[in-house]
Amino acid sequence: MFRRAMTLIVAVLLLAGFGAGSVFLPVPYLVASPGIALDTLGTADGEQIIQVEGTESYRHEGGELSMVTVQYSGGPKARMDLFTVLGAWLSPTQAVIPQEALFPPDRSVEEITETQTVEMNSSQRRATAAALSQLDIDYETSAYVAQVLEDRPAQGKLRKGDVITRVDGEPVGDKEEAVDLVADRGTGDTVALTVERDGETVQVEVGTEANDEGDPVIGILIADRMDFPFEVDISVGEIGGPSAGMMFALGITERLTPEDLTGGNEIAGTGTITPQGEVGGVSGIAQKMVSARQQGAEYFFVAGESCSQTFDSAATGEIEVVKVDTLDDAVGALEAIRNGEDGDLPRCQPG
Repeated sequence: MFRRAMTLIVAVLLLAGFGAGSVFLPVPYLVASPGIALDTLGTADGEQIIQVEGTESYRHEGGELSMVTVQYSGGPKARMDLFTVLGAWLSPTQAVIPQEALFPPDRSVEEITETQTVEMNSSQRRATAAALSQLDIDYETSAYVAQVLEDRPAQGKLRKGDVITRVDGEPVGDKEEAVDLVADRGTGDTVALTVERDGETVQVEVGTEANDEGDPVIGILIADRMDFPFEVDISVGEIGGPSAGMMFALGITERLTPEDLTGGNEIAGTGTITPQGEVGGVSGIAQKMVSARQQGAEYFFVAGESCSQTFDSAATGEIEVVKVDTLDDAVGALEAIRNGEDGDLPRCQPG
């Protein structure tokens, strides 16, 4: 009897120990937390975030147009333990997401980081184009190879920096046209590309393969190259991704406008931007709203696509959320706020 009792006690203690120990085992999840907020009209590391050279620009006193970020913890090289993930799951300001949402198993961390950098750079160019379009300033566009992915059909045939001028003989004016023309081909087809490389015209043939969605791709990232009549430089350090596009566009518009668009108000927001000024939805809205509130923002601009996320934030009800689907909507919202007419601004509606 004594031996059986001792065996049972030892078994229970071992199970308890294994259970406690498993709490600290690494798990394939990421923790999303409110990140930093940067006023696009201000400075970062002592340097003006938006700098304009070659044309007249303006700096107005007071008011902010802040981009907000999400900070992600964990990943393939620094997995979170179950205890930390459970704590984040219970936190009102954090969120837990599967690791593969940001780190697909078929892509390396280095490849993903480079992609994020490319997306940030492309976002800045699109923001400049959108601002210039908003102000009726002309510019020229072309499509270029921003990245050649490893072990894909384009490797060894195309180079980073190649400007794509034709796809199967059809002229290409921007990224969207190049992507659409390639997408029209079938998987396994050969695509004939005409590119400008180091001042020369080069003909390249590349086969296609299916991506995860089954669409034909050749294994490159294409970005828009815009030739602007003056230089706009944006510097935000190591931050990546496209979600600051709308706020960059607003910041550039403010810098190129004699009138103070903010009217001294503190605005934050998030959303992608196209050269035509269309604002797209992004993830992490709940955490970004907390970042905006901590920054002291009075209003938070968000695309209609992201509206459903605004009701799950710890900052819901503590900051005015304004729905904007175009850069023109955002500029109009700034005017209404400036004139004290913000009561009629479009808001996100539940359901």
